[in-house]
Amino acid sequence: MRAAVVRSFGGPESVEIADVPVPEPGARQVRIKVAAGALNPVDAAVRAGFFGGAGKTLGLGWDVAGTVDAVGAPAAWRIGEPVVALVPGVAEPLGAHAEYVVVDADAVAAAPASVDAVHAGTLPLNGLTALQALDLLDLAPGASLLVTGAAGAVGGFAVQLAAHRGIEVVGHARAGDEELVRSLGAARFTADGIERGGVDAVLDAAVLGAPALEWVRDGGAFVAVRDGVLPEAERGVRMENVWVRPDGTQLAELVRLVDKDALTLRVAQTYPLEDSAKAHARLAEGGARGRLVLVP
Repeated sequence: MRAAVVRSFGGPESVEIADVPVPEPGARQVRIKVAAGALNPVDAAVRAGFFGGAGKTLGLGWDVAGTVDAVGAPAAWRIGEPVVALVPGVAEPLGAHAEYVVVDADAVAAAPASVDAVHAGTLPLNGLTALQALDLLDLAPGASLLVTGAAGAVGGFAVQLAAHRGIEVVGHARAGDEELVRSLGAARFTADGIERGGVDAVLDAAVLGAPALEWVRDGGAFVAVRDGVLPEAERGVRMENVWVRPDGTQLAELVRLVDKDALTLRVAQTYPLEDSAKAHARLAEGGARGRLVLVP
């Protein structure tokens, strides 16, 4: 089968399409025939060597939408079922940008019924990141939350999920994105920031760091979405990093919200798998309001 891999670190041109063996599911695993999967900044980081793995062949891709193709007992999934899953790993030989991928059965959820596979393939990584970040913040309805990067993938999901929980959201993004951010459920919008201590918490999807920490009240909470990237704690603010983990139950909840029209899946452009390097080059340009999706 074909898979997008990196054998040596570098720019978009370092992404190769390799012929690799079709993986076999073990106990409590399923094999998914991939229909689509989003390209994410973490893939660019793997490609550039941010997570190590020099001298190895590294697979790319964390998001997958497709159909169950094979099952390792006693997994309960049936062959042919449309599913979505998170395929985590930064130094693995095979990722989701391939024709087939194997995942643990408990990382899988039934695919949304209301969207196609291309849109479904944008949900797992960024949706779970936003959900797990909000769980770390543990805000009650009525609390105030500022989301940086509110027009982006994680930030956009975070705005919608927080608003769905009854949290008052301040969306922080470029001025030109105000209409989009408000449409996602932000009660307020800012392109320049807010007063010091103006919100109960910040979800720092844009990785602004210390400037965003200034906006949290004393004793509030701050969550960054990039592992290890936290400003120095101050004023009793609780500081957390979110490192996304597979969770089929949480993913199923996100799917339910998609099917209820409470969560929006945005696609900017699709690429065939063999054009993975072109997709990486587009990702590097930035500015896409929606996901770049690879289709085997």
